[in-house]
Amino acid sequence: MARRGGVLELAVLGLLHEAPMHGYELRKRLNARFGWGRALSYGSLYPCLKSLLARDCVREDSSADDTDRTSAGNTARRRARIVYRLTPAGEQLLTELLAEGGPSAWDDDNFGVRLAFFARTDATVRLRILEGRRRRLEERLDRTRAQLHRTQERLDTYALELQRHGVESVEREVHWLSDLIASERVGHPAAADQPEDQRPEDQHPRERHPEEH
Repeated sequence: MARRGGVLELAVLGLLHEAPMHGYELRKRLNARFGWGRALSYGSLYPCLKSLLARDCVREDSSADDTDRTSAGNTARRRARIVYRLTPAGEQLLTELLAEGGPSAWDDDNFGVRLAFFARTDATVRLRILEGRRRRLEERLDRTRAQLHRTQERLDTYALELQRHGVESVEREVHWLSDLIASERVGHPAAADQPEDQRPEDQHPRERHPEEH
């Protein structure tokens, strides 16, 4: 899956699978679900929708919006708004994207979005992604601990606390992932408490969000 554009495409397809919606509502849902905030603008969302439309993965329908009135208040007209809907081709693309379980699925850019759609992801793929993510974080944890050991004598109190906080954050996520993996292996997806810095609506601080084009 391509970086940035690919993760946004998956997020759009996944939300449109839940319900058709206007572009404004889609942007609101994306920000609420994944915590992208200002990083996701219409300048990045609409090129994604345009690409999906060109591939017949999404279609546009018109719907009547709220009534507009003149300043006199006695004349009304209806404005047409565009509603985006998933097509059969879009359903197929979503299925294909959710079946991907390679290294890009557990990197910082993609993992939160993949996790948000685990209910539609095959159990084998879920486990592969969780294990890959844990390995990635264990490697990061080893590097961070080694760096802390090398530099702690040269750091002031605040810089040292910041590095310790980074280590503790990764440790919490590794523990949480281990719980999820254990539950997946026995066939009972866990309702484990997510670390606050890894919830889909408030992703890991190290993650990069889709940027404006």
